Amino acid sequence: MTSAKQLRPGDTIGILGGGQLGRMLAISAAELGLKCHIFCPDENSPAFEVADKATIADYTDLHALDSFAADCFAITYEFENVPGETAERLAATSVVRPSAKALEIAQDRLSEKDFLSGSGIALASYQRIDNQNDLENALIKNGGRGVLKTRRFGYDGKGQVMIRSMTDAKTALEQLGHAPAVLEELVSFDREVSVIVARDVTGSSATYELTENVHENHVLKTSTVPANVDQKVDVAAQAIAVKIADALDYIGVMGVEMFLVKTVGGDRLLVNEIAPRVHNSGHWTQDACLTSQFEQHIRAVAGWPLGSTKRHSNVIMHNLIGDDVTGYGNVLQEPNARLHLYGKAEARPGRKMGHVNRLSPRA
Repeated sequence: MTSAKQLRPGDTIGILGGGQLGRMLAISAAELGLKCHIFCPDENSPAFEVADKATIADYTDLHALDSFAADCFAITYEFENVPGETAERLAATSVVRPSAKALEIAQDRLSEKDFLSGSGIALASYQRIDNQNDLENALIKNGGRGVLKTRRFGYDGKGQVMIRSMTDAKTALEQLGHAPAVLEELVSFDREVSVIVARDVTGSSATYELTENVHENHVLKTSTVPANVDQKVDVAAQAIAVKIADALDYIGVMGVEMFLVKTVGGDRLLVNEIAPRVHNSGHWTQDACLTSQFEQHIRAVAGWPLGSTKRHSNVIMHNLIGDDVTGYGNVLQEPNARLHLYGKAEARPGRKMGHVNRLSPRA
């Protein structure tokens, strides 16, 4: 179906992926009078419960993709590991936002880092690793330390090995299945922060305030706003996020993760990675801002103007991971807590089951 630049209420947005991010995108779309069609191979996808339509098929099923595209006025995705060929196939007959190019860059760590570096973005040093010899030579340059990460399909600590000595390097590639990888400099950072940026079809951008993040077992545990940083750092981080979005000619919401490094010369921001989608560290916007990251993404994909990113409350977002979800009853008794459950049937260790936004008055 040929799609106009701007959708109208009643039109359908296609979403590749049926997890919690797709679910929350579909809920936001419904509030704006738009329908969602979810495409996902998992028949138990939680996003199916809140969408107008669902297709259960593999991302390489060309017949299913063509039928999906014919039903959608615009298509987006909730995670970046959709095959690039899938996005290109859909883009031939429908509007795909963000573009297949942005997806392709973000789903390969080496491509992403080359792009960021080439765009003048500061990041930790990195080197391409294809074999054991590459790894050992890179470690010699890095003083025997670094973080080895697979180039593709890594998230929440998966697909990475911490190397603190040459001894650790002996089995590191084996632990990653000898997949193509990158070795990143081991950064001594003060804290992890992120910015959620949105960019619309006209090239206008809107950013949310800098978020301070705490991880536990490589999984995001809390996001706090306002972050305990100097205002200049907040402004600089938002400017970096906009610069990246502009360089990608991006449409939609993107998460930009950064390290805040303390140096003799002052605070320094190093970009860790980008996520071409709504992001876990932006869940606080659902209850503390006039426009959530999910509504913002739907607005951008629909070709509509972006909403206000103004924050009306202080907030700490807590992820409910694994059995944490069993405490939902206690959360419901908290007067300033907003509970968001993802409708997943089974709580497993490390699995995100929901989140809580705990609000307090903005000073």
